[in-house]
Amino acid sequence: MRALLVVNPAATTTSARTRDVLIHALASDLKLEVVTTEYRGHARDVARRAAEGGETELVVALGGDGTVNEVVNGLLHRGPDPDTLPRLGVVPGGSTNVFARALGLPNDAVEATGALLDALRDHSERTVGLGHAAGTPGTADEGVPARWFTFCAGFGFDAGVVGRVEQQRELGKRSTHALYVRQLMRQFLTEQRRRQSTITLERPGHAPVENLLLSIICNTAPWTYLGNRPIYASPRASFDTALDVLGLSTLSAAGMARYATQLLTSSPDRGPSGKHAVSLHDLTDFTLHSQAPAPFQMDGDHLGLRSSVTFTGVRRALRVIV
Repeated sequence: MRALLVVNPAATTTSARTRDVLIHALASDLKLEVVTTEYRGHARDVARRAAEGGETELVVALGGDGTVNEVVNGLLHRGPDPDTLPRLGVVPGGSTNVFARALGLPNDAVEATGALLDALRDHSERTVGLGHAAGTPGTADEGVPARWFTFCAGFGFDAGVVGRVEQQRELGKRSTHALYVRQLMRQFLTEQRRRQSTITLERPGHAPVENLLLSIICNTAPWTYLGNRPIYASPRASFDTALDVLGLSTLSAAGMARYATQLLTSSPDRGPSGKHAVSLHDLTDFTLHSQAPAPFQMDGDHLGLRSSVTFTGVRRALRVIV
């Protein structure tokens, strides 16, 4: 099989020696081309060329969720076509690796490589749905490039936390779960608009959902992991359905304590609930509008401030080796 391996050398949990071992293992079973990323967006560019070239059958992303997101956006540059596009393989190398773990892959890079090779020999794969986000026509954001996401997006408070984490990483801090927790607390203590609900969700055939301060869009469950603990914002979200949304209309100290506790104790059967929580399941098309520009993130990548984002849940978008 002709395959492309896209390697992020900055992946937080794999050393150069480990990557060499993984490359050797994959090359023993595949006709392998290896590309090491050199700049932001490089993984997207090489995956796009592989998809357009028509000869590559498999693209493997070795890195964290950001690397996987770039590869997916490269593969789907012209839109989803699971019957003809190269299949996707994932070897987790980041700090959290939500997409890989949600697929049931081992969180260890060496074990995941073995699982990937076993799945290839057994012809084991699945077709997953993905989320798509674009600037809303008729708004100031209509020219913003559209983008795919694999497991989640966020508009509001949680995206602000992601932005703070990225700032710390640019200063040389290592991406850890403790870093996320610290930045979450700082965002809570310093965010001046946390008591002012500004986001409205609109979807065809339904009344608007107003006065949201935080909106988490899930393409699968769990939403994320805290160490080895899965966190379920929308327990019914699945790669086999469209998108789920969790919205919160309060982030007071009491509300934050309540919903943080519910998230930490969440399970596949129980997520956050209450009079200030809105849970919506299997949405194909909807738009989020913010009265003031709000932070926006996709798959843990902070994309700046947006005023309006239109989301689409696309079933059967991409074939993945599992």
